[in-house]
Amino acid sequence: MTEQDLNQIMDEVLICKKCGLYKERHRVVFGSGNPQAPIFIVGEAPGFEEDKTGVAFVGKSGQLLEKILLACNFSREKEVYMGNIVKCRPPQNRNPVIQEQAACLPYLERQIEIIQPKIIILLGSTALKAFFGPSSRITKERGTWRSWFRYPVMPTYHPSALLRNPHLKRDAWEDFKKVILKYRELVDKQHYCKYI
Repeated sequence: MTEQDLNQIMDEVLICKKCGLYKERHRVVFGSGNPQAPIFIVGEAPGFEEDKTGVAFVGKSGQLLEKILLACNFSREKEVYMGNIVKCRPPQNRNPVIQEQAACLPYLERQIEIIQPKIIILLGSTALKAFFGPSSRITKERGTWRSWFRYPVMPTYHPSALLRNPHLKRDAWEDFKKVILKYRELVDKQHYCKYI
């Protein structure tokens, strides 16, 4: 039933014209990964590669995210589902504006409701603010568990920030280690990760 429900939302997104982003998109980037995943990763918006392929997190940021997930012994085939605040690429990869986020966020909320993950990871400032309000600051709130409705939420840096500022990688890795521990607590006590 999960995939059928997600497909219904995707059908709605494919014809969505609630904001102007649909005019320039090549492909909708609905989400990707295991629809029964215990971890839901939320980014801000599709980039160039995602717009071209229709798959979330396949560009340089996505490749770095895959390396981080591999180090955690997580994969999008099994433990992870990935999506964004908005489903269409903003021009020149700019941040999605509030009106665009407001138009698209209900789709993401419905995806989360259907998948019912045990853990949500928010990547970057845009995702954090969409969930917790405009006064939220990723530099202050990353690495600290938050609660969104019944879901435990870990905000951390977006992989694009790690590519721009490699010195942030250590902090991001500390955040993902907390996710591993929470995963062991909530999902699989035996989950193996050679780093923790």
